[in-house]
Amino acid sequence: MKRKADYTLDFRGTISTIALLKVTQVFNDMKPMETIEILGCDEDTRRDLFRVLPEASYDLIYNAEVIAQPCYHCVCLRKRSSGVSIPTGR
Repeated sequence: MKRKADYTLDFRGTISTIALLKVTQVFNDMKPMETIEILGCDEDTRRDLFRVLPEASYDLIYNAEVIAQPCYHCVCLRKRSSGVSIPTGR
């Protein structure tokens, strides 16, 4: 049985910079070992997502293209317990 993510953010049809800001805010508020599923990442947002989140702060659970109408990407990450924080510009 597939485990449901602790947080799900659906960015289909949103502006990528707003999506990335929201991901960093939610990720910083997450507890270690919680998961976040990000839906609707276009190619640029998905690439930038892995640039704004330090690699040491998460484990990649899956990164898949969902074949639907229209197609979109789905990324699931688990926060590590390293205590790495991501600046959000607040």
